[in-house]
Amino acid sequence: MYIKILNKKLEKLKKTGQYREFITLNRIRGQYPLAKLNDLENSEPVVVWCSNDYLGMSQHPVVIEAMHNAIDSFGAGSGGSRNIGGTHYHYEALESSLAEWHGKESALVFPTGYGSNDATLQCLLGLYENCMVFSDERNHASIINGIRCSKAERKIFRHNDTQHLEELLEKQPYERLKLIVFESIYSMDGDIAPIKEIVRLAKKYNALTFLDEVHAIGMYGVRGAGIASGLNISGAIDIIQGTMAKGIGIIGGYIAGSKPIIDAIRSFASGFIFTTSLPPAIVAACYTSIEYLKNSDIERKKLHEKTEMLRDSFSRARIPIMNSSETHILPVLIGDAAKCKAAARQLLDIYNIYLQPINSPTVPVGTERFRVNITPNHSEEQISQLTNALIEIFLKFNIPFLGNRKITG
Repeated sequence: MYIKILNKKLEKLKKTGQYREFITLNRIRGQYPLAKLNDLENSEPVVVWCSNDYLGMSQHPVVIEAMHNAIDSFGAGSGGSRNIGGTHYHYEALESSLAEWHGKESALVFPTGYGSNDATLQCLLGLYENCMVFSDERNHASIINGIRCSKAERKIFRHNDTQHLEELLEKQPYERLKLIVFESIYSMDGDIAPIKEIVRLAKKYNALTFLDEVHAIGMYGVRGAGIASGLNISGAIDIIQGTMAKGIGIIGGYIAGSKPIIDAIRSFASGFIFTTSLPPAIVAACYTSIEYLKNSDIERKKLHEKTEMLRDSFSRARIPIMNSSETHILPVLIGDAAKCKAAARQLLDIYNIYLQPINSPTVPVGTERFRVNITPNHSEEQISQLTNALIEIFLKFNIPFLGNRKITG
């Protein structure tokens, strides 16, 4: 009976095109964005076009060297939770570096970016009794889960719609505790939040702000500290959340804020207290990558230059980038789950190009897409190869080109 229930739900996923299948990609050190499939010896390399390793820092020699040195000194694992034997000296260096980067008093590192959102929001909304949370409708699953797992009353405002947010805020008493949660860059649409306006509303209506900067960290702002930094408004954000699994190129999440807020999360968040800490090699690599990116604009500049080259190539080929995109994230609209999945398979099998189909429920039905991310490591030849392959795929699957339909999102 129990297995039948699960099989029925899995079958429904498969019929709707929502069933996830993993592609085994074996990245080749020193040759990013190239990777090999299962047959390491004989397979042709594929070009990865959808990695979150936005700056290629996972392959950077200084990062790899730092990881090797930490393994040689400390071994592989951390040995326990932060409270029980798992706080090695690399943590102090990393958390101090993160706090300084964002202009905050303190920072706290978690094993994952998902965990830092989930645990922090659950904890904070539990500590602030009768707090109402206001959340953007397109916030990440980790944010949604953290809010849902609390008992806090919540209001969802339309995506990046500050007028709707204010309508919701003004209905609450000024004295009531409030938290506004939003992202700087939204990962599936590539758009940027109206951060200054949200901060203005937070001050007007006596609310705290929680900003997820995971898709901006390393790539935007002063020394790569994010969109808020570039707007010179980081100091007005109460909690900045980030990840080290994307632009930084490793893994791990963090929050940065005032000492009392960070200490409260450290002391009360079960998702932080009762989990094993990151190993020394990971923390050392994260610290090294961040310190490098604080002082190097090379990777950022190359990323943005290559992004414009790819945009131009797609534009000339009439490949439809969704109108929402204003960053390095280029969502290419397919608009059909079955076609999106089949097209991705053919790109891999015929053209040695890896693009992951993005279907519902990650994005709304009818907006299925490829989420294309270039890196500083992609070549002009690879840009041409991708563009030509997409032209052929669009023709084969009768996917409309730009000009044949309205591109929304």
